[in-house]
Amino acid sequence: MKQEKILVGGHETGQVLLDPRYANRHGLIAGATGTGKTVSLQVLAEAFSARGVPVFLADVKGDLAGLSQAGSPHPRIDERVAKIGMAPPVLAASPVVFWDVFGHGGHHLRTTVSEMGPMLLARLLELNETQEGVLQVVFRFADEEGLLLLDLPDLRALLNYAADHRQEISARYGRVTSASIGAIQRRLLGLEAQGGASFFGEPALKLEDLMRTDLSGRGIINVLDARVLFHSPRVYATALLWLLAELFEQLPEVGDPPLPRLVFFFDEAHLLFDNAPPALVAKVEQVVRLVRSKGVGVWFVTQSPLDLPDPVLGQLGNRVQHALRAFTPRDQKAVRAAATTFRQNPALDTATAITELGVGEALVSMLEDRGVPGVVQRCLVRPPCSRIGAISEQERATVRGRSPVGGLYDQPVNRESAYEILAARARQAAEDAARDAAAEAAAKEAARADKARRPRGGNRQGYVEAATKSAVRSMGSQLGRSLGRSLLRGLLGSLSRRR
Repeated sequence: MKQEKILVGGHETGQVLLDPRYANRHGLIAGATGTGKTVSLQVLAEAFSARGVPVFLADVKGDLAGLSQAGSPHPRIDERVAKIGMAPPVLAASPVVFWDVFGHGGHHLRTTVSEMGPMLLARLLELNETQEGVLQVVFRFADEEGLLLLDLPDLRALLNYAADHRQEISARYGRVTSASIGAIQRRLLGLEAQGGASFFGEPALKLEDLMRTDLSGRGIINVLDARVLFHSPRVYATALLWLLAELFEQLPEVGDPPLPRLVFFFDEAHLLFDNAPPALVAKVEQVVRLVRSKGVGVWFVTQSPLDLPDPVLGQLGNRVQHALRAFTPRDQKAVRAAATTFRQNPALDTATAITELGVGEALVSMLEDRGVPGVVQRCLVRPPCSRIGAISEQERATVRGRSPVGGLYDQPVNRESAYEILAARARQAAEDAARDAAAEAAAKEAARADKARRPRGGNRQGYVEAATKSAVRSMGSQLGRSLGRSLLRGLLGSLSRRR
């Protein structure tokens, strides 16, 4: 039952199925706004969950929160079910845990500055190559000094320390300039203005809390409430990329399991690659290519296949292509690009069909036996079992109240880290400096006091010494004159006798 294929949709001659064995070969859901991408994502998410596979996705508009509520009967659903030739869906909610970088619409999703790392942080702060190099040096210094970088106050304190000791740090690691440090600090102010400071701190997310199942064995669907976060697109893209990189770094190799360990949907994927430096694009390509062996399937959701670099697009074996509009030369290029990525169906003009698809229709090609792409089919996407659309705040609060991770992330923790350690060092240095200054001042005061005392006692002693010295000199003078006269007389007497 767990390995049962996933019904994606149906067409006139049959149905399109996804084999879960190939779900970790990644996928693409593309199409213009309002063509049904969100429903396709919802159908796949609840299907993976039903098979015991945890899911992570970002809810940009609030529509995907409906996964937490049972769907309602509707004549259009009945009509679609009849056209597809499927059994009527069992309308039911999926197990959902809400997350939010700001802690409002879900449990607080955090990481630490150290876990983010200098490369992603440089991307988040939009640093140039020189500034990123300084950030690398600062991280290296913190690592060797045992300074934990948990939140932005830690990073700011470390940057201030580096500015004050830049000559010493430059001698150890390479040149660090006050101008580069100042630029990084200004970027941090901008990040804080966007609310990015909320993303850093503790308790940091533990990956195992994203990979839970409920008591019935269904995979938990982790929904990141991005309704506010999406207004800070760089924070949004970096947060999702960080999470993907953490999955790649921490999960063990499992090869090709019968079911994925986790399926990760990256909505509005173009934000990840807009103005991204080549080094970051290469990193994303590496992660997407290798995370498959960790049992993680990555599905990019975007408007056009052209939003993704070719090396990344080439890794996406499963495709759901909704309608594209060919109003501009770029749109026409996107249509041609999308058409050429499918295994062609002789009975279907793919390029023409892409522009004619209705809402809820898609061109679908899934990997089949031995990972071979299936022939592209034009089909109706099946209806989901959960609610299509947003939920009320009361419904959200009810879901949060029964969360399996309730209480683990909602209260911040502030343990000793770089900020506290460097502040303690600064206090100790100030106390040492004050003690040395006080000792030096005391010594100078003692010297002044001694100098002030010595002239008064010295004058009284000086009169006695002067009198004594005068008497000695006088006696010496008299004795000298007496001896001189005696010698003179003796010398003259001697001369007289000789005559």
